[in-house]
Amino acid sequence: MLSKTTGKLMRGWILYFKDHDHVGEKDYGVSRMLEAAQAKGIDLKVFRPEQFELIVTRDDRKSILLDGKPMPIPDFLIPRMGSSTNYFALAIIRQLERLGVYVCNSAVTIETVKDKLHMHQLLAHSNLPSPKTMLLKFPVNHEVVKREIGFPIIVKNITGTEGNGIYLCQSEDKFTDLMELIYTNNAAANIILQEFVAFSSGRDLRVFVVGGKIIGCMQRISTTGFKANFSRGGRVEHYVVTPEVARLAVETANLVNLDIAGIDLLFDENGGYKVCEANSSPGFKGLEQVMGRNIAEQIIDYIISRVNQR
Repeated sequence: MLSKTTGKLMRGWILYFKDHDHVGEKDYGVSRMLEAAQAKGIDLKVFRPEQFELIVTRDDRKSILLDGKPMPIPDFLIPRMGSSTNYFALAIIRQLERLGVYVCNSAVTIETVKDKLHMHQLLAHSNLPSPKTMLLKFPVNHEVVKREIGFPIIVKNITGTEGNGIYLCQSEDKFTDLMELIYTNNAAANIILQEFVAFSSGRDLRVFVVGGKIIGCMQRISTTGFKANFSRGGRVEHYVVTPEVARLAVETANLVNLDIAGIDLLFDENGGYKVCEANSSPGFKGLEQVMGRNIAEQIIDYIISRVNQR
């Protein structure tokens, strides 16, 4: 596809854990976007952060090297590392942003979303419903935890994705044992505590938002425990978007300027919902299955429109 702004073949990069030659069926989201881009005549390539060198110089067009060589910068970049985006990857994203490349999502957005505590601080400040959250410090004041949140309680790493780094402590005794284990191994661990929304145990909603518009919603249902992630074997089914679901998902995405967002909502016992978290690099395999829609194509179409606007 030719860019309306330059008249040249549109080129894009995906920043990912693997390079182009090693992307396979297991890398579903990336593979599907490559297929969608190819169908539209877009030159889209996948690179690992380790393939880049950053040179801070006034000669901007030569400030990024790929495999040791200068490369023409792309029209757009799609970061697909989510909460695992490290400092070096963020530096690559920032430099490309400075060079005028459209990045979907931005470095500031990714950095904000990957910090679960910061995200909940923003949600609370914006008066959006979310589970009560507390930053853990050692030694643990058990009386404060019991009084402010209570048990059962969710223990989470400050960053994480696909349900990793999340533990449900059913009782105060189990919580005490887990805290002793964490403290013994890493007293500086960044951990948050969160109220357990029992009414939503084993099920939640994943709402997919692109450019401030909802393009799909599914209910995820666990077959093994309280985590409902599709990537962990959860069952998925189509869920009709209600006005409340739409409002919470779009407001959460807009709150942190997420161009592409996976917003997770918990079911509240009062008939409403609570925002559990936002994802900057959401998977969409389950959503394509239950919706019967080409989510990858909609993402690429949105990126094309943003590049042409710029």
